[in-house]
Formats: sequence, structure tokens, C-alpha cells
Amino acid sequence: MQKAANLRNICVYCGSGPGRNKAFAEAARDFGRILADENIGLVYGGGSLGLMGETARSVIRHRGRVTGIIPAFLSAREHMLLEAHELVVVDNMHQRKHLMFMKSDAFVALPGGLGTLEEFVEQLTWSQLEQHQKPIVLANIDGFWDPLLSLFARMREESFIRPGLELHLEVVDRVDAIIPAITRALIPRDETAEAEAEAKVTAKF
Repeated sequence: MQKAANLRNICVYCGSGPGRNKAFAEAARDFGRILADENIGLVYGGGSLGLMGETARSVIRHRGRVTGIIPAFLSAREHMLLEAHELVVVDNMHQRKHLMFMKSDAFVALPGGLGTLEEFVEQLTWSQLEQHQKPIVLANIDGFWDPLLSLFARMREESFIRPGLELHLEVVDRVDAIIPAITRALIPRDETAEAEAEAKVTAKF
């Protein structure tokens, strides 16, 4: 499947630790390579530890582009990755999340902890409230996110997620399925934009 024209950068949320399952680090490295191969920039939290570091270093190793955004108070704790092509140090978490949103065309969550969950769910909430239409993908590597998906199902059963407030979410279990999932979400918008542009040109004549 051809990559959508407006897919330039993907924001990846993932753990600052590696996790115990070796499949998580392997997935992070594989996705970093895929991003580089597809000429898609990585936007992430700027650290060099855990899955964050595995993803970013893999992108760099395969000659891709990395933008790291990190609050000053985390620069030592998360060992900010100085090799990133663009490294932005901000004052607080709010600035970090805002910049990550502005610089990204889609969002992906690999396995991680509370920070990963919080940032991912925030984007999901904004999408649910129609504050953006950027694709969101949950990479459910080795079933890591199964409990969260069960919670979403329970929320639907209890009508906390109700018609009109659906979750706009793609779930994949392999990193090589992430770009196709994002592309499926973006290409109809590309085609719509092209149709509107053609209509405007036609109207001039």
C-alpha cells in the first residue's frame, strides 16, 4: 500500500524502561527501522532509555529522522538522546505534549507505563471529542494492551463509551501493520483534499 502523502512524522509513545518481554524491545527496533525505510520522521519523548531509546536509536541507525521533545526536569532522569536530529528542551509536560501533537501526523503506542498510557489516552480523548482527526494506533505487542482493550469493552457495556463518542482507534499486533493502518485512515482524506483542490481549479475556468 502506498504511503499517504501527508504522513511525514509519527509520534511514538512507549516505555522509558525495556519491560521484561524481549519482544517489546525487538518491536521498538523493528518499528524504528520501518520509519527510516519509509522516510517517516519519529517524534518522541527525547529519552535514550528503554523502548524510547531502542526506537530512536534504530531510526538513527537506519538513517532516519528523529525529533525528541523533553522537559528540562527529565533530561537527566531519562538521559536525553543527544544524537537526535532535533532535540527540543521545554519547561514542562504540557509544552512537551503540545509540541509532540503539533509536529505529528499520527500517534502510535507501543508497550509502556503510566506516561505512555496517559499520553496515548489523551490523544484518544481529543479524537473522541473531535478536536483532531489524526490516526491513532495501539500496537498490542504480545497482547500487552489486552487489559486496556477489555476495559474499553467494559466502558461500552456500561455506556460510558456511547454512540457519538466512539473511539477512533486502530489496533494491530505487529509493527509492520502500523503504517498500513495509518495509511488506510489518511488516504481518504488525501483523496478528499485532492478532489476539493481540483474543484477549485475547475471553478476558475
